[in-house]
Amino acid sequence: MEIRPAEPGDVDSAVAIHDALVPYLVVTRTSMVRRLGRPNRPGSATFAAFDDGELVGWATGGLIGGSDPLDGELRVMVRPEYRRRGIGKQLLEAMHENLRAGGATTARVFADPSSVEWAKSFGYRQTRQVHYAGIDPRKAPELPDTPSGVRLVAATELDPEALYAADMVAQRTKPGDAKISSRPYDEWRAAVWESPDTVLDLSVAALYRDEIVAFTLGLGDHTMIWSKMTSTMPEYRGRGLAKLVKTAALRQAAAAGVRGAFTANYDGNAPMIAVNEWLGYHRIATHAVLICPL
Repeated sequence: MEIRPAEPGDVDSAVAIHDALVPYLVVTRTSMVRRLGRPNRPGSATFAAFDDGELVGWATGGLIGGSDPLDGELRVMVRPEYRRRGIGKQLLEAMHENLRAGGATTARVFADPSSVEWAKSFGYRQTRQVHYAGIDPRKAPELPDTPSGVRLVAATELDPEALYAADMVAQRTKPGDAKISSRPYDEWRAAVWESPDTVLDLSVAALYRDEIVAFTLGLGDHTMIWSKMTSTMPEYRGRGLAKLVKTAALRQAAAAGVRGAFTANYDGNAPMIAVNEWLGYHRIATHAVLICPL
């Protein structure tokens, strides 16, 4: 058994293991090529496990931007037939070491129910659940009526600083365990606005008097997308704006040729779960959210 940092040559095997175990997480070959083109660094790493040259396990993680105290998140996957051999333990320990080197004080994992007890043996405790759901964008409903004075635009038409300001409000008010305080604009711009993984042309904002009052941001490509963040500014909530921007984004995705759109919601986020159910998202899986001090 060999555990080592992932390399660019692992791309095809890595995409295959994601497609086999967690196809709803939207890991595209393009995004994997970019990730593995960057060497591991403190707080951001990917490790691979091989048995006789075959990829059997994978772990990836990073720091949660803007979290205070600084948190890390990770995911560990091992092919079912190779479990209970200590592979997951080695991958988890490698990720913990990397996150500690990056300054993280805690690590969180999103675990299949069958792995919860295993994670608890390493000091993890469950805090909540997260539900994954998907939809074929071609099945999205008709666009709801747009309120008077509201204008829908693709994110490509936005001022990045205006979207940054709206996203910071969204991050501070979203459900979750990580406490988001602030994130430097330059860091956000590189990670979100300029990231090749962000599909700005398939992301939508609602403007009222030229101010962003709601938005939805997607990741992926023009085959699959992941709904990374949808939010309405607090003073405009309860007016159907999240439903409006998400519907518009799905219809744009369908027109662009996207055939799979996926998202996740924490337990307790009843408003967004209701929006996604109205849109026609179907639930695919439920994972436990667990946190461990580092």
